[in-house]
Amino acid sequence: MITVSNLDVQFGKRILFQDVNLKFTPGNCYGIIGANGAGKSTFLRVISKQLDPTRGLVTLGPGERLSVLSQDHFAFDEHTVLDTVLMGHTILWEVVSEKNTLYAKPDFSDEDGIRVSELEERFAEMEGWNAESDAASLLSGLGISEEIHYSLMKDLSGKQKVRVLLARALFGQPENLLLDEPTNDLDLETVGWLEQYLSNFEHTVLVVSHDRHFLDSVCTHTVDIDFGKLQLFAGNYSFWYESSQLALRQQQQQNKKAEERKKELEEFIRRFSANVSKSKQTTSRKKMIEKLNIEEIKPSSRRYPGILFTPSREPGNQILEVKGLAKSIDGQVLFRDLNFNVEKEDKIVFISRDPRSMTTLFQIINEEEKPDEGMLQWGQTITTAYLPLDNASYFNSDYNLIEWLSQFAQDTNEVYLKGFLGRMLFSGEELLKKVSVLSGGEKMRCMISRMMLKDANVLILDTPTNHLDLESIQAFNNTLKTFKGNILFSSHDHEFIQTVANRIIELTPNGIIDKMMDYDDYITDPAVAELREKLYKK
Repeated sequence: MITVSNLDVQFGKRILFQDVNLKFTPGNCYGIIGANGAGKSTFLRVISKQLDPTRGLVTLGPGERLSVLSQDHFAFDEHTVLDTVLMGHTILWEVVSEKNTLYAKPDFSDEDGIRVSELEERFAEMEGWNAESDAASLLSGLGISEEIHYSLMKDLSGKQKVRVLLARALFGQPENLLLDEPTNDLDLETVGWLEQYLSNFEHTVLVVSHDRHFLDSVCTHTVDIDFGKLQLFAGNYSFWYESSQLALRQQQQQNKKAEERKKELEEFIRRFSANVSKSKQTTSRKKMIEKLNIEEIKPSSRRYPGILFTPSREPGNQILEVKGLAKSIDGQVLFRDLNFNVEKEDKIVFISRDPRSMTTLFQIINEEEKPDEGMLQWGQTITTAYLPLDNASYFNSDYNLIEWLSQFAQDTNEVYLKGFLGRMLFSGEELLKKVSVLSGGEKMRCMISRMMLKDANVLILDTPTNHLDLESIQAFNNTLKTFKGNILFSSHDHEFIQTVANRIIELTPNGIIDKMMDYDDYITDPAVAELREKLYKK
């Protein structure tokens, strides 16, 4: 249990939040949401005592342990993978370290023997004999194979380190768990494993994430940081989003009577509760609707970008034909004998256990890379807009935002360009910022502005939610659901895939799986799972 009392956090004259009084109880998972800069990560740092508050206290239950997902990927470079995980249970690790030191003494005394006996008793109480096997099981669940459990952390890739650090945070069933963006650099299968693990976790979890499906799957409550306050309510991210949008619409309908507004809110809660009880979420928890109060439903101060793609012409019957495409990198086959046709109204997500496969395919489709074999042909009516995974080369200049966007526009009128940038939440002095100093999220919003200028009827999107905040992801997702052209994309965002794609193509070194079905059905289909294993093992 975590209790927050009279908490204020202020930097200079800027108040992040104040008068925070909250209690986080066992058996619940709390999703911390808020606009960029609202203080989500700062709140977790205060909880974990990495940052002192301006005022107030944070206390844990008596004898409880708090575990935090480390953001320092180099802190454990000289330790083995397995030891790094074991060190996550700091009390157990201290016992083991002291025990081993005493056993190694050449002049082992009677006093040492008494101390070792005490340590062995504590070790047994903490089920220390199962520690290594429990740690190995966590690592395997997160995709870290047994052959590297005794490798040094410095020899692992960045993505492998992320998984080990996550295992370290989870190890030992801590009473309180803080996770800041835990799904970053995890593939969809591993995210699913983590969802299931946290859904059955019996202690207290606080999590910050931009992955909406993850928040919906694991969270029983949501903490919204807005207006300098932290508001706690029962329900997941989707409930918060839909209810805040409803409250905003009601606020704008000044002529609607209070009684009518109340009935509308009550009907919304009733429908949401029914949907949760019938949902196919991985979570085993059904506590989300334990306490929904219409008084909690209020408009948010969030600003959502105005993302809108308007094709200048409808695509014809021939969209894209791909024949016999093959590509290897450093002798490793990404895909071979790739054959498919894109049909009208197809919105195709490309997935693979090797993320290089999708990026390379999109680079070939956009003529940035050449295939080893095969060909592709676009239809006569097709115009494309491409959002690459790596956009760094687009921002190596001293242009300001208006100058940068004018490179890609036929109409270079400044007012016209300001309108596009304004829809992506750039205004005032921000428009004169040099593009070379923009954040990852700001660069992505610039790239989306560039795409909107093209009026294309085929969108090619390589991991489009990277660096975007929840508000931008939601706006992007909403517009793609109603887009009138074709979409070819890859994503690690489960909700994005489920709500946009109507066709799935999985790329393997030994062929493809091509299914007209939604993503939730795809990942639970036994025939697909069997075929997938065959294609990856060949």
